[in-house]
Amino acid sequence: MTYASSGVNIDEASRALRGVGEKIKATQNENVVGGLGSFGALYKGLFPGMNNPLIVSSIDGVGTKTKVAAMAGDFSNLGKDIVNHCVNDILCQGAKPLFFLDYYASSQLSAEIFESVVGGMAEACQEVGCALIGGETAEMPGVYVEGEIDIVGTIVGVVDTEALLPRTVAPGDVVVGIASNGLHTNGFSLARRALFEVGGLSVRDEPEGLAESIGSVLLKPHRCYFNSVYPLLAQPTIHAIAHLTGGGFFDNIPRVLPSSARVLIEKRSWTPSPIFQLIQESGNISEAEMYRTFNMGIGMVLIVDRFAAQGIVDVLNEMGEHAAVIGEVQSGSRDVQLI
Repeated sequence: MTYASSGVNIDEASRALRGVGEKIKATQNENVVGGLGSFGALYKGLFPGMNNPLIVSSIDGVGTKTKVAAMAGDFSNLGKDIVNHCVNDILCQGAKPLFFLDYYASSQLSAEIFESVVGGMAEACQEVGCALIGGETAEMPGVYVEGEIDIVGTIVGVVDTEALLPRTVAPGDVVVGIASNGLHTNGFSLARRALFEVGGLSVRDEPEGLAESIGSVLLKPHRCYFNSVYPLLAQPTIHAIAHLTGGGFFDNIPRVLPSSARVLIEKRSWTPSPIFQLIQESGNISEAEMYRTFNMGIGMVLIVDRFAAQGIVDVLNEMGEHAAVIGEVQSGSRDVQLI
């Protein structure tokens, strides 16, 4: 018997890693010490211009979006999904990314899929100046379903203490919403059940209202807001940021509110992408459940000073985002109300 005959092919793993080696190296700067293959990644902590730097870390996964990728046979954006998700998470505390580590697992390793996913990670890291510094490639037959993969990422960033978010949020502040690319990386278990199990649709269907197939819409990459939002954080007029991931509006926005404030969101201030209506109608899902599960077309919200809001919206739109004022902060308990 050999390891390969038991379902684990070390040679395939080595070949897959060689295939993305140059892309990974391209993300690394002079702060990265050592090369690929070390038992641990080394990074020199140099933070010029910061008086009291704080290290910020976060970990997350792509979740069951990987199952939709397997159904569609398209894994090309999953690497971007996990990097962008993690970058957005630490952006909520005002942090810029330093380095990223990934976990890629499958029942049987496919070098082609691996290269597609990790290549996407490298591309997303380069776009925000983040080093793809290490990772784990696990081949575990019997644990993972054949033909599917699991993707997790860990990010480490830095923020100066005096720039740490959230700042003080108070009644009178307004909420700026920035459009999402669709579902991003959350709510796919409900979406799959509503669309494919209850609704009887397939990833290749193109229902009326969608400009492309369901699979293409669902697999659009998680949008990264770093390059648009981070330059604005030098302004003290941005008081808080919330990334609308699992938990949607109701669970994520309260995370940056004081106990004496609530947020009122006006649904008429934007139009959710057609995919959300299709999911809701296919699964006969309540509106409250939709707004608690999905981002409903708003991937990130900024809570800002009322008098600076329009200027911030204008800058974001000039940067290629679709932003608008969608609500305000009021006195009340720490919650979110939709009208």
